[in-house]
Amino acid sequence: MTTTDAHGSGAAHPRFAEALRELGLGELTSQVRRFPDATRTAAEAAAAIGCELSQICKSLIFAADGVPVLVLMDGASRVDLERVREELGAGKVTRAKAEVVRETTGYAIGGVPPFGHRTRTRVLADRSLLEHELVWAAAGNPYAVFPIAPKDLVAQAGAALVDVRERTA
Repeated sequence: MTTTDAHGSGAAHPRFAEALRELGLGELTSQVRRFPDATRTAAEAAAAIGCELSQICKSLIFAADGVPVLVLMDGASRVDLERVREELGAGKVTRAKAEVVRETTGYAIGGVPPFGHRTRTRVLADRSLLEHELVWAAAGNPYAVFPIAPKDLVAQAGAALVDVRERTA
């Protein structure tokens, strides 16, 4: 298994690679893995990496009363919109449309990283991410991911730790 492609830091989206450098995390660019096939879904990413589905960090944009909010969720779980609504004290929470995701983050769905976005948004991180020593998140495009310790992920994203995953019956 290779740790990067032949292009090294070229595996990450250029804007995300720049964000890593600005955050003092430039060393992470050498750990980005690029895959020949898209890893748009958590299942595709986990299969490509060879990790547990719950070690994938999904970066999902929702609209809380029309205002974009980023939710970081483990790949094996689904976001409970009611729990997000309660956490934010919002009237209504919906999935953001693709154009809102791109406008807010600067990235397309399937490649949204957990930080380094075009605009500053409120960020919620589900506690389930802390169950692992390492998680994998999108590096700005659907073909690249990078590893990060969950506590570092939460800190860099400026996230509030919450419980917003769907409860299993």
